[in-house]
Amino acid sequence: MIKKFLSFFTGNAASGEQKPSSNKEHAMFCNQCEQTAKGTGCTQIGVCGKQPEVSDIQDLVVYSLRGLSLAALKTGNKDLALGHFTAKMLFTTLTNVNFDPARFQTFISDIVAKRDELLTKGGASLPAGPGTYKPASTIDGLVAQAEGHGVADFDSNDDIRSVKQLLVYGLKGLAAYADHAGILGQQDEKVYDFLYKALAAGYDGVERDLNAWVGLLLECGNVNLRAMELLDAGNTGTYGHPVPTEVPLGQKKGKAILVSGHDLKDLHELLKQTEGKGINIYTHGEMLPCHGYPELKKYPHFYGHFGTAWQNQHKEFPAFPGAILFTTNCIQKPQDSYKANVFTTGLVGWPGLVHCENRDFTPVIKRALELPGFTEDKPGKTVLTGFGRNAVLGVADKVIDAVKAGAIRHFFLVGGCDGAKPGRNYYTEFVEKTPKDTVVLTLACGKFRFFDKQIGDIGGIPRLLDVGQCNDAYSAVQIAVALANAFNCGVNDLPLSLVLSWYEQKAVVILLTLLALGIKDIRLGPSLPAFVSPNVLNFLVENYNIKPISTPDEDLKAILG
Repeated sequence: MIKKFLSFFTGNAASGEQKPSSNKEHAMFCNQCEQTAKGTGCTQIGVCGKQPEVSDIQDLVVYSLRGLSLAALKTGNKDLALGHFTAKMLFTTLTNVNFDPARFQTFISDIVAKRDELLTKGGASLPAGPGTYKPASTIDGLVAQAEGHGVADFDSNDDIRSVKQLLVYGLKGLAAYADHAGILGQQDEKVYDFLYKALAAGYDGVERDLNAWVGLLLECGNVNLRAMELLDAGNTGTYGHPVPTEVPLGQKKGKAILVSGHDLKDLHELLKQTEGKGINIYTHGEMLPCHGYPELKKYPHFYGHFGTAWQNQHKEFPAFPGAILFTTNCIQKPQDSYKANVFTTGLVGWPGLVHCENRDFTPVIKRALELPGFTEDKPGKTVLTGFGRNAVLGVADKVIDAVKAGAIRHFFLVGGCDGAKPGRNYYTEFVEKTPKDTVVLTLACGKFRFFDKQIGDIGGIPRLLDVGQCNDAYSAVQIAVALANAFNCGVNDLPLSLVLSWYEQKAVVILLTLLALGIKDIRLGPSLPAFVSPNVLNFLVENYNIKPISTPDEDLKAILG
């Protein structure tokens, strides 16, 4: 397969991919998300709201982590705490996590200090480069130091640069899952060892051809499967396996706090700290599946869900009459109308917002009690969640019998990241048009394009099954593997089609995991990544039959015949 990949490369600049300028004619270059400006890259300000100085300093965080990784490899460090720290710091550079330059300044200082401590204790030294980098003392100085360390500088060869970017963005997604798992006590030194190895690549004195870089890509996908397995063990081991749960979308009279992001431990701590205070807790975005966990469900003031996906917060948050807490990521620039109500915790940051350290949510609770909350009960629709692998496989015999009897003709996994870019209504229309003898599995915030649609059931099995967060992709993989085992075939031979939407880097690493597992025929949209060169795309098409979405009618016809 890798040899076939190499056969596509005939020259240094044959692909025709647009290369960002590396002479700093503009203040930034970022193309790591699906909404990147003009489909090529953000050069003035990020579509996410990221300022040029933040973009540059984030590039410097990655560069600093390369030095720490070199030191960890040089000294043979196996400290899990250092591995978790590395994952956390890389996670901070993922889209919509942290926008606060002052906090990044602290992060860089901490990274370099840990690197130097390792080298001193190990009596080791590193050659000039990220292993000897000394951070400037000011933010302006850091911005100047970032020169030459952005994605534009990864390689002069379009295709090698493309693969290197895929790797770095995949590593950011891997770091996110590793951090989530580590928070719940689930760690594996092999995950951290790979982070060190992949971050150090290109600076470790090892000459790598395209073959080797592709190998790292596939290894990243394999290692991410382990990280997702650890996260699954942490979530289910701590809070129980999700069970099918009906979640209200209406409102309940009383004070209120809205929780966004992904982190189950943050939510659990908030539920404990708000017991008996007359405050109802609502989820937003990717927190919806939390309602299915038994250890979270037991809190009577854990009420319902408010709003849809992350990109709609400017429209939805002004109508929420309580405090809002962001965990992990998905924050947008808060509008003045609700900015005083927004709080962050963990790695999330926005300049000027109150940040809650060590899961002390006293400021959030105080603000919720000051605000009016909902003044009356307004019941609304309900939606179902909680169809993780345990729940689905618990009725696997019924599912298998329905397939054998012809009641279920096909399965669709329709999910991934949502976003504001036009074209995502495709996913709503696709699900609405799926035949009544098909089942739709979904996960991540892409579900909000259709999560409240009533599309019926098949013999008591809901046709729309919410597997969970993007963090629960492991569940979806295990469901597919279990079905393949039941039918004594490979996953690619199942009546199963993947129709995915992507936005940020967790989606990138999930794609790498699917590729590493050999899964083919994935439909991807709403647009293809700006950092994938034509030759790399050609490789993905030739080897995995990845294809862009077209129209729901055309794609359904192609899939079902």
